[in-house]
Amino acid sequence: MTEKDGREQGLEVVLASGSRWRQELLSRSGLRCRAVAPEVDEAAILAEDPRRTAMARARAKAAEVAGRAPGALVIGADQVLWAEGASAGEAIGKPRDPAEHLRRLKSLRGRRHELCTAVRIEAPAWLGGAEEFDVLTGVRLRADLSDEELMAYIGWGEASGCAGGYMVEGRGAWLVEGLEGDFQNVVGLPVFALIGRLRARGFRLGADGLARPASPVEP
Repeated sequence: MTEKDGREQGLEVVLASGSRWRQELLSRSGLRCRAVAPEVDEAAILAEDPRRTAMARARAKAAEVAGRAPGALVIGADQVLWAEGASAGEAIGKPRDPAEHLRRLKSLRGRRHELCTAVRIEAPAWLGGAEEFDVLTGVRLRADLSDEELMAYIGWGEASGCAGGYMVEGRGAWLVEGLEGDFQNVVGLPVFALIGRLRARGFRLGADGLARPASPVEP
């Protein structure tokens, strides 16, 4: 799609994710987007440390969806975390079952961990082309959490599909003592940093409450 075609037809923004939380974060910020679940085996994508693993997965997700959405601006993201004191290669992802979920939360109890969200943007050349970045947030779970409280939380079922196994914006708030950094990053996407990148590409918030590119960016 050429710059002229893209501006005449209206740029489509596509979120390469099946996460309704990520889509809601973008929608609330005024960025209208279509969510497409990437056909990627993310568990098979591993790098030498958690941050590189997250970025490799974000790239793969964005590239796969971009192949199905030519001319669109595609946002791919992946989130991993690792516990304080763990080796650089020990990335923690989504728990596979309730037993692993309980082991995960018990291992994080009273400890600080780092949460990293990697973001890859795929865009046409007239809108700046590809770009990637990541954002880290430190989180500490409460030391006084009992096994019974953790099992009750797991049984509630809100966070089995979340990295780390908790939702800080839900009942998981009862597990979290505090965090250092971007709250929205923990929820699922570093919205402030993403908006900064989109503003550099000419996106601005309109009177209708929606964000769209005001002018093309030189590739």
